[in-house]
Amino acid sequence: MPDRDVKTIRDQIFYQYAKIITCSVFKCANGAEAKKRNYGFIKNRFKALKSGKIVWSDILHEDIQFVEMHKTCVYCGATEHIQQEHIVPRSLKINERCPDCHRIQEVHNIIWACRSCNASKNDRPLYTYYRERLSPEPKYFDLLPPLLEKKYLKTIYHCHECAGTLDHTDLDGDGQMTVLDLDQILK
Repeated sequence: MPDRDVKTIRDQIFYQYAKIITCSVFKCANGAEAKKRNYGFIKNRFKALKSGKIVWSDILHEDIQFVEMHKTCVYCGATEHIQQEHIVPRSLKINERCPDCHRIQEVHNIIWACRSCNASKNDRPLYTYYRERLSPEPKYFDLLPPLLEKKYLKTIYHCHECAGTLDHTDLDGDGQMTVLDLDQILK
């Protein structure tokens, strides 16, 4: 069930990021555990992000983590046939600026993946891919590796900002605001 305070794309991005912060602070295994043990802290971080009281780190922080990490597939943990994978497809065409956008075309949007996972993800949006990959797990959105999700959230925030959809709601038209609405811009 989506959080009742999450009404817009911006809210959904900040809520997901608040769960990542909570996992880091309290050493939770994933977002589901964070919500179960520290829901109040998630809400506090969400509200602070939303109000601008706190801001997330520049994406350079995640870029450094990416450069320092071992060449291991972020999706399955494989260490062979590793290649760079663009989290948001480089072919994105929100507007005429996408082919030259450094957020999409450069290191901000890259993670390590094995050839098999890279091919299976193809150009699917991240949460859509995880929903399919982890089906029938209903809380697939709480099981993404933190570095992958942080890079995605910061990149997709920029894409929604560029498209003017940060304050939109329910982009997929299913009647509720979920992480899948974040992916809609990529379809």
